[in-house]
Amino acid sequence: MRRFAILFGVLLLADGSGLSAQWLNYPDPRIPRTADGHPNLTAPVPRDQSNRVDLSGVWTSVAPPSRVNSTELSPVTGGAPPPFLNIENFLLPSSSLVMLPEAERVLRERRVANGAGRPSERCLPHGIPDAMLIPGQPFKILQASQGMAILYEEFNYYRQIATDGRSHPKELAPTWFGYSVGKWDGDSLVVDTRGFNDQTWLDDTGHPHSDAMRTTERFRRIDFGHMELLVTIDDPRSYREPFTMRIDLRLIPDTELIEHICENEKFASKKIAAGQK
Repeated sequence: MRRFAILFGVLLLADGSGLSAQWLNYPDPRIPRTADGHPNLTAPVPRDQSNRVDLSGVWTSVAPPSRVNSTELSPVTGGAPPPFLNIENFLLPSSSLVMLPEAERVLRERRVANGAGRPSERCLPHGIPDAMLIPGQPFKILQASQGMAILYEEFNYYRQIATDGRSHPKELAPTWFGYSVGKWDGDSLVVDTRGFNDQTWLDDTGHPHSDAMRTTERFRRIDFGHMELLVTIDDPRSYREPFTMRIDLRLIPDTELIEHICENEKFASKKIAAGQK
């Protein structure tokens, strides 16, 4: 199913006007607008009743410039993967991704297999940060005083981020999205997540992680329609040192998430394979 999102992401890069035809059209009265009625995505950041920056909205990532070596094989096409498939293209200039031998072996096997066996083949979740990497694949942030929810359109999965001052539980059962605790640092929300299983891939090229992984995400809304997300991966069993990525997000205005069920996707793929509309 992720391959359809990849195809749509490529189309989106070629023509950014396609979104309104893909999802529900709902003119949101809370969105600031220009004189001609279009959403003003450079308007000031919105704030909630307590004057906190409000991160709410339907968002998608922006493809980064490609840094990948052209000889590196894609799990989808066999050629160089699109830049948004590989976390190495999102690395900050000050960061480097140095894998330990076992992680290198796992990555090599996944690429030789052209990505076969990825969790999404069984409708299992894309984790952190992979669930936010594909342009055109939307997710929705809902912000409240006690916490935040991130709703992923793909497979209808969600994350919860507690912002009520709690700490992580002493014992954490391994989960796909981990246990997230957030706190505000000025106008940025800093989210500490731990308690992962080792089943998700960090990206579609197959970068692995262990259940010792811990992530730190820093959400900073730049203006009404743009947000910067810094993600630090700290996994001492897979990587020699922590590394940080920057993911640029943009708001998808005047729309809503739609139901995404694996059975629906299987039906659509069969019709496409049969040459039907």
